[in-house]
Amino acid sequence: MSQDESGAAARAAGLAGLIVPPLSRRGFVMTSLMTGLTLATERVEAQAIRTDSAGIEAGEVKIPAQDGPMPGYRAVPEGAGPFPVVLVIEEIFGVHDYIKDICRRLAKAGYCAVAPELYARQGDLSTMTDAKQIVRDVISKTPDAQWIADLDAAAAYAGSAAKGDLKRLGVMGWCRGGRGAWLYAAHRRDLKAAVAWYGPVTGERTDIQPRTAGDVAGELNAPLLALYGGADAGIPVASVEAARDAAKAAGKSVELVVYPEAPHGFHADYRPSYRREPAENGWARALAFLKANGVG
Repeated sequence: MSQDESGAAARAAGLAGLIVPPLSRRGFVMTSLMTGLTLATERVEAQAIRTDSAGIEAGEVKIPAQDGPMPGYRAVPEGAGPFPVVLVIEEIFGVHDYIKDICRRLAKAGYCAVAPELYARQGDLSTMTDAKQIVRDVISKTPDAQWIADLDAAAAYAGSAAKGDLKRLGVMGWCRGGRGAWLYAAHRRDLKAAVAWYGPVTGERTDIQPRTAGDVAGELNAPLLALYGGADAGIPVASVEAARDAAKAAGKSVELVVYPEAPHGFHADYRPSYRREPAENGWARALAFLKANGVG
């Protein structure tokens, strides 16, 4: 497929402004998920929430992708299903124990939750100890079109092999994954709901990451719940308000909730940034939002 044909195919699929890149010949750097919590940020492991697997099926899976099996994590209630699907988009740190636990929490709430390792081609996040290195060597080199296609592959896997009901499809992402929730909502036309936890809405545009979350706010295909911290030093509330207003002007729905005293990462229970009250309130709001919009 030529570059022009690739771009046309991307636009037809809802990837306006993105070019589907040729995938790396080296394939997947990560062929399995990391064990434990990320090494790349300060941790307070004693406060980390640990959800058991009683009443659910949970574990690492291989998700069929364009260039081979992609590692991921799936959690789903026991029983025949089908169950509503929530695609879980990781932070920059990978699908580590925190993200796995989120999947189990969603399964306990009745969802088929799937978290693909979206950076598996670009680097081994299990060995990285520096967040700046991750951003420089992994995040900035991962094309948006690539991880969007991988989320589509995860959705297809959920619908075909994981007891998922793609007629009830939602997405939820944290930090960089919050940005991903905005972009995926502008891509996936059959998406029912999106939840973005403190994802940046502005930022540098590059050839492989050509649009910000704010750029696509007027193109959302589903209602979006935006959960942000008023004390987030890296994401000004005004920038999120501007994205919300752009969505509203285009007839789209963005519900913005700002927790005034919460910093960035307030839901990350394994980190010092965790704030229990806004984290629990945001989680309850997220589950209610999914159900109110057909993902439940």
